[in-house]
Amino acid sequence: MIGYTLKAEAVEEVLSFVGQFEDADDEALELLLDEIDNESYKSTILDRESVHRVVSLLLDADSAVASGPDVSNQTALRVIDVFNVPKFRYDPVKKVFYEHTGRLPIHGEASAKAALYRDRFHLLLQRISRDKHFSRPVFDSEMVDSQSCEITSIQSLIGSVGRKWIMGVISQLEDGHFFLEDLTGAVPVDLSNAISLIEHIVYIFHLPNLIVFFDVSHKITSGFFVENTIIVAEGELLLNGVFQVSTCGFPPLEDREASLSLLMGLDFFGSGILTSEETLRLSQLEKKAVNDMFVVLSDVWVDNDETMEKLATVLDGYENVDVVPSLFVLMGNFCSRPCNLSFHSFSSLRLKFTKLGEMIGSHPRIKEHSRFLFIPGPNDPGPSTVLPRCALPKYFTEELQKQIPNAIFSSNPCRLKFCTQEIVFFRNDLLYRMRRSSLIPPSTEETSDPFEHLVATITHQSHLCPLPLTVQPVVWNYDHCLRLYPNPHTIVLGDSSEQNSFKYSGITCFNPGSFSRDGTFAAYRPCTREVELSALEGCEARPKCGGGGGGGNARAAAALINPSPSYTNRKSSHRDDHRTMKSEGYYDCGQPTIAW
Repeated sequence: MIGYTLKAEAVEEVLSFVGQFEDADDEALELLLDEIDNESYKSTILDRESVHRVVSLLLDADSAVASGPDVSNQTALRVIDVFNVPKFRYDPVKKVFYEHTGRLPIHGEASAKAALYRDRFHLLLQRISRDKHFSRPVFDSEMVDSQSCEITSIQSLIGSVGRKWIMGVISQLEDGHFFLEDLTGAVPVDLSNAISLIEHIVYIFHLPNLIVFFDVSHKITSGFFVENTIIVAEGELLLNGVFQVSTCGFPPLEDREASLSLLMGLDFFGSGILTSEETLRLSQLEKKAVNDMFVVLSDVWVDNDETMEKLATVLDGYENVDVVPSLFVLMGNFCSRPCNLSFHSFSSLRLKFTKLGEMIGSHPRIKEHSRFLFIPGPNDPGPSTVLPRCALPKYFTEELQKQIPNAIFSSNPCRLKFCTQEIVFFRNDLLYRMRRSSLIPPSTEETSDPFEHLVATITHQSHLCPLPLTVQPVVWNYDHCLRLYPNPHTIVLGDSSEQNSFKYSGITCFNPGSFSRDGTFAAYRPCTREVELSALEGCEARPKCGGGGGGGNARAAAALINPSPSYTNRKSSHRDDHRTMKSEGYYDCGQPTIAW
């Protein structure tokens, strides 16, 4: 550790760590120094916080390995509040990411809004620039322009000949007028004359001195094309000033390992950088954690008696199993009515959370061995409805926290690291809003399942909520908290729509469904990344919204059941290989169409 200066409190942190290994203090000190050398610090003067971060990683890894495979490892599980995730920006000149070191106020300046779109575009542009199908071979000097899939800037369209590929964001710079925009210019478009046919879709975009003829008879990829999404389009500018587009879709995905290989030393997920030794040890632990299971429930209305009875049934069922789940994830909304300015029952809602703590406390095995993660919903109490949302206010949760010390209250979205596995939780009625905001009907060639279209949209956009800011406001300076880059292992989309599970290009995505309405939830096994879509029997009818509600038959008629293997396989495994092939894509620059 040559060149570093430790403050007094940092030295105390080092001594405290070494003191925990009396028989191997020299090895512990050497390991700590090696890990500090591997870290990237902005200053050569280290304080207590800098050393404590490395110490925490080493202690967590040591505790994880020391635990037996039959014991649930809570130390291997780490919850990350997205407001603590570092922000990285891409430098297109140096072609590297750099960490933003300045202050990030909640109320950003006007320039922060422009930076939001620029950062999104840069992220996908640097990703697609490494794709072999969209980059010109370095040594192929004889390649003609018609054979190249290289991305052309919108500014270079006028005056160009031959077929071109462009990438831009669909934006509405003026009321009622849409544009296709990149970093060099914007192309105004008009969708009012769009004609939609079953086998032939034509869109005519009117431009000043230029008419863009959008012929989508060849290919449209899966996903929702909404304002703010970034698309890749292929077309040709004809001699009469018509730009004819034959193919359009989202930028292709990049393999997670390929992304990580270019981001060595950068903590995009916010869980800290692991050394190769720690990664190896935690991956071995992850394979042995066959008994770990996460139970995910969405729409847990604590003010609804019938919902609480159904939750008690679930807790009773898991209390009596051989190994209780290591984590319960309870996602909002936690109230059956929106907690807006017209809501005046905050004290009553506080009491409902207290009763929830008493219910959990009445199950001693779950209380002792399980952890509880609470993620707020879009209609829960909070400062506003913008994303990301902060954790539930302590006014509602402080009594529950006293009864359940293992309870964790985090942001929405929320990130979770289990050993080496990265999991993202997001609670929002995203599917309904995506379908409402879609500019063109989604393609049914690959799938007609709306949930699969939703998964394709957010993964290819590398963003959890690519909706217009007028539909879903986002804190400008914290838009990076919604990124999905590099691709996480699992994405949990808490949505009020029907529960669903889908594996897309190696990414496990599932929606546990609405627990209060349908009695549905999901069980996730991180060891195998399998999703078990579950439900309570006798919960076909949806409960009435409101604070009371009788529904006394929930406990008597409902019984905890696991999904049939055929149902799980149909949702998760059956189409995995097919969809992976499609998402990777096959690009033939000599043909007018493209397969995604």
